[in-house]
Amino acid sequence: MKSTDKQERKETPIFSGVLMYFPEALAAVAQASYAGQMQHNPDKPLAWDRSKSGDELDALVRHLLQAGDIDTDGIRHSAKIAWRALANLQKELEREQNK
Repeated sequence: MKSTDKQERKETPIFSGVLMYFPEALAAVAQASYAGQMQHNPDKPLAWDRSKSGDELDALVRHLLQAGDIDTDGIRHSAKIAWRALANLQKELEREQNK
């Protein structure tokens, strides 16, 4: 989102409306992102490899069934749920923008 509209920017408080509300949760999602990178592309810089990430909702539900538990890689299933939900939302927004 790159808006030059002052009111729209004011109504999108990314820092105070998201980061400040969920600092530990977002750190856990960042750790899940890093663990995924180390699993799929350990020799490359951190980046979302969309070619290996196409089933967000199915993966989200698989992790949802184990919410509250820690996955075998030491990452919370709930952090992976949040990552998959964000990935799905990002793709939805991009599709809408590209219409």
